[in-house]
Amino acid sequence: MANQEVSMIAHLMRRAGFGAPREELEARAAKGYEATVEELLHPETQPPLNRDEMMRYHPWTWRPGTLPGMGAAEWLHDMINTRRPLEEKMTLFWHQVFATGVSKVDHYDDVMDMIVKFRDKGMGDYRALLLEMAKDPAMIYWLDNCDNHATAVNENWGRELLELFSMGVNNYTETDVRECSRAFTGWTILPKLPRGPIGRHDWFFEYREEDHDDSEKTFLGVTGDLDGEDIIRIICEQPATPRFVARHLYNFFVADEAQVPAWSVTPPRDPSAINLLSKTLVQSDYDIRSTLRVLFNSDFFKDSLYARLKSPTEVVVGTLRLVGGAEFPAPGLGNLSRQPGYMGQDLLNPPSVEGWHTGVEWINSGSLMQRVNFTAELVGDVSRPGIKAIVNRLHVQQVRTIDAVVDSCLDLLGPLDMSSSSRAGLVGFSGEGGDFLWDTPEHIQTSTARVSELLQLIVATREYQFA
Repeated sequence: MANQEVSMIAHLMRRAGFGAPREELEARAAKGYEATVEELLHPETQPPLNRDEMMRYHPWTWRPGTLPGMGAAEWLHDMINTRRPLEEKMTLFWHQVFATGVSKVDHYDDVMDMIVKFRDKGMGDYRALLLEMAKDPAMIYWLDNCDNHATAVNENWGRELLELFSMGVNNYTETDVRECSRAFTGWTILPKLPRGPIGRHDWFFEYREEDHDDSEKTFLGVTGDLDGEDIIRIICEQPATPRFVARHLYNFFVADEAQVPAWSVTPPRDPSAINLLSKTLVQSDYDIRSTLRVLFNSDFFKDSLYARLKSPTEVVVGTLRLVGGAEFPAPGLGNLSRQPGYMGQDLLNPPSVEGWHTGVEWINSGSLMQRVNFTAELVGDVSRPGIKAIVNRLHVQQVRTIDAVVDSCLDLLGPLDMSSSSRAGLVGFSGEGGDFLWDTPEHIQTSTARVSELLQLIVATREYQFA
């Protein structure tokens, strides 16, 4: 199979999923790029995960409490093992956009309820998702709409709805923020029962008509007795909204952009791409699936190889999917779910409503060391099925010379587009042991150990950190 076909499928799976082992890449390449895109866009054609094992072996994931990092264990297991990778990747995308954290919400269950909503609705109507978030109990508490009353307006939800979730700054006025917030008065949460022995009871949305300001409002030039649904309809009629959503999609799936607060003063990296995505959103009536189809089949997406720095979650999940062996929810899953947090992305607990800063801001000396140590430990474990498969290919194909082994490992780990200097370093490292021999048990054992060391060095390179 032509390496270019596999390379393009690998690019698609890194962005529309979390990567894939070589066997899966070759199988998808045999189907074709467009067919693979369609399969990804229709996750309902693939079976969902069986959650019985998780509840049987890790019943604490039902009510994980507030122990740092532990609440994301079930979601991490989903991302590693899902057969619906784009569905799970979109869930991560919306979690970054509608950033809501357990640091304030105080219980993972309520934030995980949002994750389920992103999974169910993330490729549908953006307007419906926006309305769903306006009624989400964790969001209501996170942005204080439970303290937004007809007689005492709280502007937190109204401001962030306009600034970070739909339009972006400079597309509305302070008066619009106030009027928007007034329209959402009375959108609150039912009182909770006292905390029980297994944690807090669930929250539920409640609309209190007596606490809603039903007087006349003027929002973005529209006057009337506006409520929250009217606000969302008016927001989605503004030309700024599809452009703002398009920039989010581009930044997450195509190439690193400036951070969200800078978008009002920083032009898009690719204005024509943003125009196309924005136009598609409008023409499709805000259908995210249709917009993703255009995005993944576009030239600007296909030409964007290694233009995004992997997020910590992509590093952890992508490497685990590559090496295999994490299908069963074994002991240690909770600790594994903390790994993205050690690299700077504490799942279900973003640092603020702004979400995580992406791109080069993922990297500092500590997070880079954690990335390298985590991935090197995994690919250095020759008992992992994915690593066994790489070694077996080299063995069966009798790949012996230093250059050929280096190139084969780069191909099987990616394919990875390595700079000449990085490749020279890999060749120099492997060259100290001479050719790789596969003719006797002793030679196989020695060559396997050398391949393991080579793989560890590859994942420590700059190139492996990019998607």
